[in-house]
Amino acid sequence: MSKYIPNTEAQQNEMLSEIGMSGIEGLFSGIPGNVKLKRELDIPKAMSEMEVTVHMRDLAGMNGNMDEYTCFMGAGAYDHYIPSVVNHLVSRQEFYTAYTPYQPEISQGTLQAIFEYQTMICNLTGMDAANASMYDGATALAEAASMACHSTKRNKILVAKSVHPESREVLHTYSRFNGNQIAEYGYKDGKVDVADLESRLSADMAAVIVQTPNFFGVIEDLKELAELVHKNKSLLIVSCDPISLAILKSPGELGADIAVGEGQSLGNPLSFGGPYLGFFAVKKELMRKTPGRIVGETADKEGRRGFVLTVQTREQHIRREKATSNICSNQALNALTATIYLSTLGKQGLKNVALLCAKKAHYAYEQLIETGLFSTAFNAPFFKEFALKYKGDVAQLNNKLLEHKIIGGYDLGKKYPDLENSWLLAVTEKRTRKEIDRLIGKVAVL
Repeated sequence: MSKYIPNTEAQQNEMLSEIGMSGIEGLFSGIPGNVKLKRELDIPKAMSEMEVTVHMRDLAGMNGNMDEYTCFMGAGAYDHYIPSVVNHLVSRQEFYTAYTPYQPEISQGTLQAIFEYQTMICNLTGMDAANASMYDGATALAEAASMACHSTKRNKILVAKSVHPESREVLHTYSRFNGNQIAEYGYKDGKVDVADLESRLSADMAAVIVQTPNFFGVIEDLKELAELVHKNKSLLIVSCDPISLAILKSPGELGADIAVGEGQSLGNPLSFGGPYLGFFAVKKELMRKTPGRIVGETADKEGRRGFVLTVQTREQHIRREKATSNICSNQALNALTATIYLSTLGKQGLKNVALLCAKKAHYAYEQLIETGLFSTAFNAPFFKEFALKYKGDVAQLNNKLLEHKIIGGYDLGKKYPDLENSWLLAVTEKRTRKEIDRLIGKVAVL
């Protein structure tokens, strides 16, 4: 055991002698013998630095990566291009800590970065206020539902089945412990089934949740939904793709009360599924009910511009039973990444990215239909992601494409039995025409 402790044998003996122990085993005398491991740990022998480097490189080589594979998989995590300046700036050591900036006099840099992030999220979503980010898009959605119930003093939530399945799972998990009731309403031709939604609205409905573009990539008619939901005196929660907001009307413009979503596509790498960040923005009437941190702009006694945590009480962070949310941390580094990404691209740059995504996705869609192997799954508008019905087995198709270092689309039949052998593909600005044509060519001969 002692060989895994960095102290020398003389140092160990000195410390043991000081506390009256004859050996290290005495430190564990309180542990029953029948639960102690009575063999050597299964740990490889020590290696030199060069050997460890080679070993780790071999292990890493067992994984595929986006430098070697062409990715058409989306379903909530997207392979967008990340400008090199993003990683250069976010890697600076002053950004490494994400500790709560309670002391504004020594945290102005951190606070300003968060303030700029909030401002950009408000500009994208058309909302009045944004927080300093949640864990991810799924928890942002669940927190929005909880806030809606708290604000309206109602306890029922309606969520569209076209919302990301994992987000709905998190929503149901939250409801097990906060007493809120979750019900789901259907879709028709890929879009929200308005008639089904209307039939399920009731006086105790706190909010209705919709995603646009939804999990199938379809763009929803938010204005119609907002009118219907507000007529019932409920809140409309919209989960959205931030890239799409560069060319589509914002949730705020179309009547949403709360806008949330996954911010991974804003300069954050895929990273095996995380860490990501959830953005969360609201109309001003809901600002004081918002979970997480909010940074505000102020002035010091000399009139100089400054930034502070604002609006919330300390209970948000230190008294769980009185908190509006038990998410007390933010994804500060990921949010900073999003801020640098948006600053780098600017308004026109982000619009160009969105337009490239849309044009390339529609090109891929048309070319796949022309192969005769696919048919339209939904007659509905889409942004960068679309669903097709495949004449064969989607799982087999994906496995064969993987042999050619192409990551195919998501098999919708995994979560939607009525969409068996339906293929959900995402085409970002990063995909070249050559890569798309190669996908078409491989699909045609597999």
